[in-house]
Amino acid sequence: MADRFAELSSELAEWWRAQAVFFVATAPLAGEGHVNCSPKGLDTLRIVAPDRLAYLDLTGSGAETIAHVRENGRITLMACAFTGPPRISRVYGRATVHPVGSPGFIALAPLFPELPGARAVIDVAVESVTTSCGYGVPEFAPVGPRSRLVEWSEAKGEAGLAAYRSRKNVRSIDGLPGVEA
Repeated sequence: MADRFAELSSELAEWWRAQAVFFVATAPLAGEGHVNCSPKGLDTLRIVAPDRLAYLDLTGSGAETIAHVRENGRITLMACAFTGPPRISRVYGRATVHPVGSPGFIALAPLFPELPGARAVIDVAVESVTTSCGYGVPEFAPVGPRSRLVEWSEAKGEAGLAAYRSRKNVRSIDGLPGVEA
């Protein structure tokens, strides 16, 4: 049975910080739209307060999270313990997109490492938090972070990343507005 909380305890916040990967789920309001679930890593998650977290959104092949958050704000983050004691935790909340250069991005960016390809900070107001056993989640030994996204972004450079986002990130797969070109 899952436990439910109004915010992240200090112990649970520390557990979230220790996870090598977390997942972000969003969906459009329209019933026929796609539910999106994206894995995240590279030291991009920050617990800002017990009722607030944020993550650095990097340029990728789509812009579903940004599009869905802009449309309706709903977001769920999930992490699973792949090492140590089993646990799953979900954070349910309302998110705001802070694009690069916006006041919100400028305020939150110092919390994160400088990574090439940053396109926004997703700022989450926590509505509730759950934990569950995770007994069915297999154990994995992490090898380490992958460097490919950073290398790809560095090779593209700022102009190349802007062109890529203009081609690939302006609309979600459901046609919702994504990254502003």
